[in-house]
Amino acid sequence: MTNASDRLRTGILGASGYTGAELIRLLARHPRVALSALTGDRMAGKRLGEVFPHLGHLDLPMLTKIEDVKWDALDVVYCALPHGTTQEVVAALPAHLKIIDLSADFRLSDVAVYAKWYGHAHQAPAAQKEAVYGLTELKRAEIARARLVANPGCYPTSAQLPLVPLLEAKQISADDIIIDAKSGVSGAGRGAKEANLFAEVTEGIHAYGVANHRHMPEIEQGLTEAAGRPVVVNFTPHLVPMSRGILSSIYVRLAGGASADDLRATLAKRYAGEAFVRVLPAGAVPHTRHVRGSNHCLMAVAADRIPGRAIVLSVIDNLVKGAAGQAIQNMNLVCGFAETTSLEQEPLFP
Repeated sequence: MTNASDRLRTGILGASGYTGAELIRLLARHPRVALSALTGDRMAGKRLGEVFPHLGHLDLPMLTKIEDVKWDALDVVYCALPHGTTQEVVAALPAHLKIIDLSADFRLSDVAVYAKWYGHAHQAPAAQKEAVYGLTELKRAEIARARLVANPGCYPTSAQLPLVPLLEAKQISADDIIIDAKSGVSGAGRGAKEANLFAEVTEGIHAYGVANHRHMPEIEQGLTEAAGRPVVVNFTPHLVPMSRGILSSIYVRLAGGASADDLRATLAKRYAGEAFVRVLPAGAVPHTRHVRGSNHCLMAVAADRIPGRAIVLSVIDNLVKGAAGQAIQNMNLVCGFAETTSLEQEPLFP
């Protein structure tokens, strides 16, 4: 057992949301973490078990407001706050804190691009300059040296993990990428929204954010870096009546004489030995239920019936690899822990 003095004093801002609950669920078994502060402004003054009964057995501090947190008593902070509210909070945090931000507020390196897509000027441009984009398997060295990690979005994680190695290998065209992605309802957050009511969502599927979803510039930023030139993708997200999970069906045009088998081989080589990313053999199809509750990403490649094209499939749990799990993976890197610590649980099935 690790002594309490050896544990990182950790705060979670926004602990009353779905992502906050996942962080607590996973960090509760982390041997080097002590959950020392939990905020949830609307739930301030309540015990966690009143908000999330499934976590009620844990001995944790009460929920408080952000302004009541004693920052000097913390070493690491996870920010699981709504987009647009994190920048000013992060800018005011003491310099000794390591910060893992799960909002979109620091993911875009160009503050002008941020302003275009989010409708307001960036509130912490100085902090943005030190932020490191936290796509763990592809940015390990940079993350390990970071103070502020911008945890990727769920859709961008599911799309970039397969696409970045293929663009770097020049095996697919950077000018013809279609990402057809489907997500569970938890991706929209825990706030009460009419569009997410059971009767509005169940027994159907629909597209949203068509041609203007805010994850577009984040995806294109990573793919542009991989390709070495500007990349614009066709990305359409869909809402599926399930609690969690993302399936990205990605349609690509082959390049450089590559085949679908070559793409699979490239991905298998890139992710060989990875704890959480696995490339399936030819003919296998990943399901979201194969990663439910885990930090895993499964991907597969199939030849399209249209000559010169291929279909790449990628699945993750949007709340784990797409949010809390990847955030913990990044914290482990930043703090020098084994990357898999507290993330070893296998997927839930059925």
